[in-house]
Order: sequence, then structure tokens, then C-alpha cells
Amino acid sequence: MQLIRGIHNIRPHHFGCVLTIGNFDGVHLGHVEVLKGLVQDAKRYNLPSTVMLFERQPQEFFAKDKAPARLTRLRDKLALLAKLDIDRVICVSFTQQFAQQSAEYFVQHILVEKLGVKALTVGDDFKFGHARRGDFNMLKEIGESVSMHVKSTASLRRDDCRVSSTLIRAALAKGDLDTAHQMLGHTYTIAGRVIHGWKKGRELGFRTANIALKRQVIPVQGVFAVRVNLNGKQYKGVANVGTKPTLNGTKALLEVHLFDFNQDVYGHFMQVELVKKLRNEQKFDTLPQLTAQIATDVADAKQCFNFK
Repeated sequence: MQLIRGIHNIRPHHFGCVLTIGNFDGVHLGHVEVLKGLVQDAKRYNLPSTVMLFERQPQEFFAKDKAPARLTRLRDKLALLAKLDIDRVICVSFTQQFAQQSAEYFVQHILVEKLGVKALTVGDDFKFGHARRGDFNMLKEIGESVSMHVKSTASLRRDDCRVSSTLIRAALAKGDLDTAHQMLGHTYTIAGRVIHGWKKGRELGFRTANIALKRQVIPVQGVFAVRVNLNGKQYKGVANVGTKPTLNGTKALLEVHLFDFNQDVYGHFMQVELVKKLRNEQKFDTLPQLTAQIATDVADAKQCFNFK
């Protein structure tokens, strides 16, 4: 899968494609249905299947800290898209300048002149351009004049509910991992590089590998039984997602304690799959109370995995 970073990197040989536009946060089952249709269209037209997404996501640009929590970071999103046989991803930097472009300019200059879009799939509630003046009807009207076929995405329904990133975030916030996994079509994971932490875990007898959660709001918090992919190997453990209130922490952090593991993995990339929520994060009055609770969490997570 080819990644094009920014509209300025679109070259003449990228002209001609079938395209869909969206955030694709989580790349959930609703997205998968849209992307399957995109791949089918690509085969029909014998053109590359292309996804346009945004970094930052538009809501993060406009709402800033009040934007919804992300389900996936860009790196994870690209990996999931690659598994669906998408040929090309255009990652657009959502800036003030981009936001100020008129809807007509976006369609004519980018979709028609730069990309030569033959078929376009967007939601029927899709809004774009300055002041969100562009919509599905505009795309249909312009599309007819330039031989660009425009169609809407069909909502995938599960138990008569629309599969959406919003519903998945709500399930994760409640600790309902099963429902979230069913809508995602894959397990919920948090990934990143292991950083140096406060090293309090080893002082308490439970060494942890830490991942900073900067630049993203996490839709989950609490203590979880986890599976971990590290350097091509699978491990089991227990993890805390939160701010470490007992130690007066303020920044979100993922702390993972791996069972029967004592290696130095600073700087290594780690994928953490949340399997079962054990409890909410809480503040303890003393470190001995925290240590006792961590021991209980470890025992509960091991029982979850039948780990001896």
C-alpha cells in the first residue's frame, strides 16, 4: 500500500483512481463494508483503490481537547487499511489553510484535476469545504458534469444499531470490550514505543513497560488483563491505563506488567490488546495499599488466562 503524505505530494502518475474520504477511526466493520465496495469499484474501473483521510482529524482541529477520543493512531489505522488490500492512502494535513478552501475548489482542483477521481464514495451526510458548504448533493451534481460517479455509503447495522466510532467509544468507556470488539471486527489495542517511566513499579515489586499516550485522548481507563505483542513474541500481563492518581500523575500513560518477564525493552515497539477489564483506576491513600491491589490485579489477570 502506497502512502502519500499531503496533497502537495500528489504527482501526475497518481491521476486516475476510485476514492473514498473519511476519518476511518478504528477501521470498524462499518468502514470495512465501505472499503470492500471501494476495492470492487477499483477492479471494475481498473484503477487504484484510494482512501483520503486526515491528520489531525477535522474534529481535533476544530474542537481541540474536546474532540472525541481516538480509537486508532495513524500508524495502526494504516496497518488495518493495508490488510484490506487498499492500494493507496492520501493523508491530508488538516490545517487552517485547508479548512478555508471552498468546497468547489476542493472538488475541482483536488478531486478532478489532481486525482482524476472516476468513482467517489462518501456518506450522504458528508460535509466539506469552508463553513461546511459542500455536501453530497453538490458532489453528485458536479460529478455528473465531469463523469465522476458519486455514491453514498450504506450504514452497516448490528442489532438494529448503526456501527459507528461513537458507539464503539461508548462501549469501551463502559469497559464492554466484547461489544466493542464485535463492532470493530478486531480487538482493541494500544500501541507505541516503550519509554522510561518513574520506575516506581520495580520499587513496588511489579516492573512495568510504559507507553506515553500523548497526542491522543484514550477512550478507555482502568486496569485490564492484556495480551502483548513484543518483538514478534506473544506475552500475557496486566495493564493500567490512566494517570497514576496515587502518585499524583497528570499525564495519561499505559503501564504494562508482563508475567514472568524481566527484560530491558526501552525503545521497543509494543502492541497491547485489551482482553478484559478488571476494575477502574483509583487513588489509594498509601503505597502499601496500592501494592496490595496490584498483587490482586495480577492474580485476577492470571486467572483470566489460566496462567500458572
